[in-house]
Amino acid sequence: MKTETQKMLLAFNEAFAKSDITFIEGRVTDDIRWHMIGDRIIDGKEQFLEALQDMAMDEPMKLTVDHIITHGKSAAVNGTMTVPGSGTVVAFCDIYTFNGFKNPKIKEMTSYGIEVK
Repeated sequence: MKTETQKMLLAFNEAFAKSDITFIEGRVTDDIRWHMIGDRIIDGKEQFLEALQDMAMDEPMKLTVDHIITHGKSAAVNGTMTVPGSGTVVAFCDIYTFNGFKNPKIKEMTSYGIEVK
C-alpha cells in the first residue's frame, strides 16, 4: 500500500511526463532548487517553471516508475521515460527533499538521467 507521499510523487512524475506544469507548480516550494547532474542547477520557482516550459512536449512521454522510496523528509523515484516520436529512452533517478511532513512540498530535487541505448 502506498503512502500519501508516494502517491503524490507518482502523480508528480506522471505530470512531468504529460508536461502538466500547473500540477507540478502546486507541489513545489517557492525556493525550489533543482540540480540536474551534468547539466545545470535551477534556483527558485520562476526559473523552475521556465525550465519545465522549455522541456514541455506536445505528446506525453511514456513513463515507467520502478521504485518510490520515502523516508522522513527525503524520497527517491527511479524508472524510465520514452520520448514520443524519437523513441529515446531515458533512465532516471530523482532524489527529493521536502519542506515538512504534513502536506509536503518539494524543496529540492536532484536528477540523474542516462540515455538507454
